[in-house]
Amino acid sequence: MSVHDLEKHFQDTIDAEIKIEPLDWMPDAYRKTNIRQISQHAHSEIVGMLPEGNWISRAPSLKRKAILLAKVQDEAGHGLYLYSACETLGTSREETINDLHSGRAKYSSIFNYPTLTWADIGTVGWLVDGAAIMNQVMLTRTSYGPYARAMVRICKEESFHQRQGFESLLVLSKGSEAQRTMCQDAINRWWWPALMMFGPRDSESTNSDQSMKWKIKRKTNDELRQQFVDMCVEQVKLLGMTLPDPNLKWNEETKHYDFGEIDWNEFWQVVKGNGPCNLERLQARKKAWEEGAWVREAAAAHAAKKQKRADANAA
Repeated sequence: MSVHDLEKHFQDTIDAEIKIEPLDWMPDAYRKTNIRQISQHAHSEIVGMLPEGNWISRAPSLKRKAILLAKVQDEAGHGLYLYSACETLGTSREETINDLHSGRAKYSSIFNYPTLTWADIGTVGWLVDGAAIMNQVMLTRTSYGPYARAMVRICKEESFHQRQGFESLLVLSKGSEAQRTMCQDAINRWWWPALMMFGPRDSESTNSDQSMKWKIKRKTNDELRQQFVDMCVEQVKLLGMTLPDPNLKWNEETKHYDFGEIDWNEFWQVVKGNGPCNLERLQARKKAWEEGAWVREAAAAHAAKKQKRADANAA
């Protein structure tokens, strides 16, 4: 088949809602786009353990500690699923992690903000994991099979994370004046970074149109952001708290909430590595990679020894 015929068959397969599998022919740009997106997602899960892991030893009760431990464990598992999915596209785990450490690959900008109080942990669960779910539910139908299948389990676990986060805030919102103040402060600090999680405006998203055509994405950045705002405006009422946006207003014509302008300068500064915790997060990942080298080397040596013994027995 000619390249033109291969491309047509590829697009027809996607249009028919049939998954693209690792051994199928695919355009180089499709492969690269998936590697970029899946690896960025994997990096985000692993880096996302850092702001929450910081609070495991300081959780206010054994119950909260157990919940947070389970959540951080889940995130490590999500990273593993996603790195494995990425490897099916012909890249190696080491290559993707080296790209992160060198700055060639990114992770979600949200994880470059600090968790200053216990209320931040609940807010991260509600807003950050809520925004993640909004995007990730769409990814269960993404066109690349291994990625879509990994997302099914990830979404189930993320929904638990969001619920536990909201429940934690609900407890604080019914507590003392100091606890309610802490809850509102955390919401104020995390609201705008959470909206930034959906990426740049559609007009500035260079890969969006092609990703939509290939059904890597099912909804645009702005569509998902609007859906998230509409959901959170109703949920925050249950907390008796407010969202820090004086421009939030129901639009009877669009049947959606209008909301204020994101500080796009802040967004791009964080993406470029100038956020509050960018340097700290990357240094932590590099340190963990270097200190874990002996584990990887021991595992590789054991696997080689086991293979050698199996080959000898087969002979």
